[in-house]
Amino acid sequence: MEKPLNGKCPCRTQSWYIVLISFLIWFSLFYLYSSSMTFGKMGDSFLGNNRTGFVGSSESSIHDVVKDETGNASYVNDVKIEDNVGKAIYETENDRKPIKFYIDRDIDWLIASLMADDNETETFETISGKILEEEFRNSSKRRGRIKPVEAVAAATTIPKKVEQVVPQPRTQNVVKPQEPKPQNIVKPEPYPSPCLGRYIFVHDIPRKFNQDLLDNCQSLSSWTDMCESALNLGLGPTLPSNEKLYSKTGWFSTNQFLLEVIFHNRMKQYQCLTNDPMVASAIYVPYYAGLDVGRYLWDPIGYRRDHDAMELVKWLAGRPEWKKMWGRDHFLVAGRINWDFRRDLKNVSDWGNGLLSYPESKNMTMLIIESSPWNNNDFTIPYPTYFHPSRDDDVFQWQNRMRELKRRFLFSFAVSRKRCRFLECDQTQSCYKPESLMKLLQSSIFCLQPPGDSYTRRSIFDSILAGCVPVFFHPGSPYVQYLWHFPKDYTKYSALIPASARAKRDEVIKLIPNVIYADPASRLQTIEDAFNLTVKGVLDRVETMRNQMKDGKEVNSEFPEQESWKYFTFGKLGGYEWDPFFSSKLGKRGT
Repeated sequence: MEKPLNGKCPCRTQSWYIVLISFLIWFSLFYLYSSSMTFGKMGDSFLGNNRTGFVGSSESSIHDVVKDETGNASYVNDVKIEDNVGKAIYETENDRKPIKFYIDRDIDWLIASLMADDNETETFETISGKILEEEFRNSSKRRGRIKPVEAVAAATTIPKKVEQVVPQPRTQNVVKPQEPKPQNIVKPEPYPSPCLGRYIFVHDIPRKFNQDLLDNCQSLSSWTDMCESALNLGLGPTLPSNEKLYSKTGWFSTNQFLLEVIFHNRMKQYQCLTNDPMVASAIYVPYYAGLDVGRYLWDPIGYRRDHDAMELVKWLAGRPEWKKMWGRDHFLVAGRINWDFRRDLKNVSDWGNGLLSYPESKNMTMLIIESSPWNNNDFTIPYPTYFHPSRDDDVFQWQNRMRELKRRFLFSFAVSRKRCRFLECDQTQSCYKPESLMKLLQSSIFCLQPPGDSYTRRSIFDSILAGCVPVFFHPGSPYVQYLWHFPKDYTKYSALIPASARAKRDEVIKLIPNVIYADPASRLQTIEDAFNLTVKGVLDRVETMRNQMKDGKEVNSEFPEQESWKYFTFGKLGGYEWDPFFSSKLGKRGT
């Protein structure tokens, strides 16, 4: 056959059209399949069934439609498609173009390749592979992420994993980073409550046992204006400014018998109160026992002294909270010495009432300003002083002031006028004037504290507040009392050898926070005052009894009751040098 003039065979042109048509069909099917674009049925796509993301749409991209496991199309804003080996093909919207763009451009490129002389020996598969490789090479250049070979492998596989990205607000020319998919996040266990084991439930007792007593304050005493003493939440009237004796704030003319009111108001500031008695570690009874009995101590009609106390005990025993531990988790404050509440029930005419002697009361913890060394249900807490700070700094500043104070006298309450000073408690009532007392105590190194009507006296705490080392004449005065507030080593803070006065004074000053009751209208941050130490002691005692009951043991059976002072002070029984001091009970009112 004669060759054509142009050197090309006429049949070659027909082959081009066959290849071109075959490629168009194959390429369309390939793109539709590889992009997972499915709209009900594949045939709908070719018939022009328009939906969001249909082939040829100028608004939707290849990434807008993702086929789920059931074959249905789901529409997302941003997806990341990964191949079988986890390599990303498309990642951001900026890389997207309409499918029609790729088809139109690649057809032109294919025709140009087939017409070239240097492609005479290339097969259809080779040419189509180059088309795909060239496309992904260009895409890689734009993004700098996908290598051409990896792109070809990715394009010829079915997407395996589709990870949806949380939609982000779009900003022009800004690509938002994808947020990581949450993994199995395990929430940490909440921290234990700081009140665990410290919750206190406050009984809502009838008003006649507390508030009514204050409302009728004029009947509380025949010698003292208790209405004035009840001011400022029980702290009394504010003392006049005297910077030589007091700090600027926190000083009140406090009556020692208002301790119950002060304690009750401090309890209202307690951080671990609860309305659920079942979760409470202890139950507080806000009965003003001292104010109640104080009205009738000199009354010849004995039953009046016991009436309200007996009625309260019966009320408590009838409550469901009582049956939890039969009252062993209950406690109350009685702002007088124990002898005012420990009358022999068989002797109606004897002194005081029988609050501490009732069978129900023996299960409770009684907090009083002086306890009995021979009984185990009453515990001593400090007398109230004149100082009631509202801030930690008030305490620190006062302690520093007492350390730096120059003291002119060695002893107070002695008879020598050269080195000692004596404050006479005559008809002028000097002992009851805060300015006279504090002036005396601040000028002395040692302050003598002999027993009076009973073992203890308020001036013990006033002397500590003034940084004056207390000197005792009976171990029953402090050493077997105030176990929650004073160090067990009593030689650190009380005088035995005058040569060690400086060291003892420092120890005494350290005790100041332990013997003060903070202002109930505020709350100290880091300092534990007498209230805090008392509550801690009550909780420890209740927990000990609770454990004994759980173990089936008899409560307080490990020691005879008459040797309570020895067990509570030293933690064990046996012979001690103080035994002669407690061989017989101190008579009522010090007799």
